Amino acid sequence: MSRIRTHSRQLQLRAERFLPGGVDSPVRAFRAVGGDPPFVTHAEGAYLFDADGNRYLDFFGSWGPMILGHAFPPVVEAIQQVAAKGASFGASTAAEADLAELVTRCFPSVEKLRFVSSGTEACMSAIRLARGFTGRNFVVKFEGCYHGHSDAMLVKAGSGVATLGIPGSAGVPAETAMHTLALPYNDLEAVRAVFEARPDEIACVIVEPVVGNAGTIAPGAGYLQGLRQITKEFGALLILDEVMTGFRLSLGGAQQVYGVTPDLTTLGKIIGGGLPCGAFGGRADVMEFLAPLGPVYQAGTLSGNPLAMAAGIATLGHLIRHEEEIYLGLESTTSRIAEGVAGVAREAGVSVTTNRVGSMFTWFFTGQVVTDFASAASSDTAAFGWFHRAMMDAGVWLPPSQFEAAFVSTAHGETELGMVLEAARTAFAAK
Repeated sequence: MSRIRTHSRQLQLRAERFLPGGVDSPVRAFRAVGGDPPFVTHAEGAYLFDADGNRYLDFFGSWGPMILGHAFPPVVEAIQQVAAKGASFGASTAAEADLAELVTRCFPSVEKLRFVSSGTEACMSAIRLARGFTGRNFVVKFEGCYHGHSDAMLVKAGSGVATLGIPGSAGVPAETAMHTLALPYNDLEAVRAVFEARPDEIACVIVEPVVGNAGTIAPGAGYLQGLRQITKEFGALLILDEVMTGFRLSLGGAQQVYGVTPDLTTLGKIIGGGLPCGAFGGRADVMEFLAPLGPVYQAGTLSGNPLAMAAGIATLGHLIRHEEEIYLGLESTTSRIAEGVAGVAREAGVSVTTNRVGSMFTWFFTGQVVTDFASAASSDTAAFGWFHRAMMDAGVWLPPSQFEAAFVSTAHGETELGMVLEAARTAFAAK
């Protein structure tokens, strides 16, 4: 379709007067794919609408939270009802324990938890807690996994860091980064080797059980179980970063799907129903090291915000009540979309590797099997940029990065399947 972009371009120029790059999160700038970022005015179901009146089929879903689609009526109603009573109190409300109870029901490994306002806070706090509990300093993470923008985690990170080709980040002291050990994902031998070299120094291993911040990458057979075994053997904690996969792959996240019990879990995105919210939780004895019970300090004025709690309760409550139909439906729809476009690419002679786990997927523009960040990085990012622009012109909005997962919601159905397949055929035919 012919897209009018005049108003969005004007809004971008205005934003650049006040915001670095005109954005509040780097990947929104479209630097990696080219073209102009639309300015969204509203959203409904599976669609976004911009300031020029263009409609887009949304495949990034606010980067994961919108599993029930945009402006899901029960969530909107819950937010409206609570907002009328006050947006923030800085004091406890019953809704915090209400949402916590739903989380612990779905995640048996989470005996106690604490709410925060973002996934970054959740991961940063979980790592601090692991260090305080074990009395150790070193953290093992994996190349291409993104655990937020705290100093210690911006070492060989994924997400926007990978998108922009930044190897780390200016402003992170070497003294901080030296305690982060970044290893290849899906390589258990590398993990065992580093533990044998530092048997009493590693506090924790933190991992995206299914990588979503280098594109979608599934764990190899036995990989997560191997991490569990090694961490137990050496007295370190295992942290599963389920900010993206929690409630996305199943009600109990990736740990339910793969049968792994971590010591700590970090959550975000879906847990807040689209509002800023995160959480970290796990074993009670570890969580009780947090102030006011223990010596590890963590705090947040807006943690447990009543609006986010209401949105989260409405979202998780709906997922729990309709578990079977929702997750079976997401599996079927996402499979048909991901494999359908992959088939169109094959017919057009374009090399694409399709990775999918549940309702997360990525089309990597490479002929290589993608099992870690190194193989993901073999993708032809220029080709992905061309594809992204062509799909935008056809009214389909993919994540503006080769290294970000795409997401499907319950609002995506037969109409949306047909739309994305037709857009892909048009795009590949024009190449």
